[in-house]
Amino acid sequence: MKKRDKRLTAADIAETALFVALMIAGVYIRIPIPVMPLTFQTVFAVLAGLLLGSKKGMIAMIVYAVLGLIGLPVFSDGGGFYYVIKPSFGYIIGFILTAGVAGIGYYRSKKLWLIIVLALAATLADYVVGILYFIVVWELSGNPALWHSVVAYNLVYLPKDILLALPAALISRVVAPKVVAVHGRAKREGNGEQTP
Repeated sequence: MKKRDKRLTAADIAETALFVALMIAGVYIRIPIPVMPLTFQTVFAVLAGLLLGSKKGMIAMIVYAVLGLIGLPVFSDGGGFYYVIKPSFGYIIGFILTAGVAGIGYYRSKKLWLIIVLALAATLADYVVGILYFIVVWELSGNPALWHSVVAYNLVYLPKDILLALPAALISRVVAPKVVAVHGRAKREGNGEQTP
């Protein structure tokens, strides 16, 4: 039985870096709202999983989170370790799970309905982690009106992210086969095989 090579290639690293860059860019595509600005990062996390697979998608999200925690201004309000006490930090953790869930169908799912289901499940995964973290930090901070805040600073954005999950699924349906083909060709060339 042939062992599968689990090392990251230069192409893998470049693709992962691209999605880290997209996550950073996603911070600046936003509508400023107090406490939790509206950004488009959830859709980039979904796309990372759909186009890179679970492993590389999650690595991209972990790198993004680490860059912010060490102080680079890549989060919506800057960066730094203090971010862990912000109610919105759960969504940054959630991006890792989002990419992991979306990547389940990578290389396997060719049916559009299944890709849409994965994109929606990945979006919901981010919200589950984000809302749970929000509730814990909000309560520990002694802030009032918890459930009103859960709606105002969390659930109100869910329809937007669900809608964005649909074009993300369509984009991945078109782009993913090309990514898979490029990886297959690169693997064959790396093994010394002739490509037509």
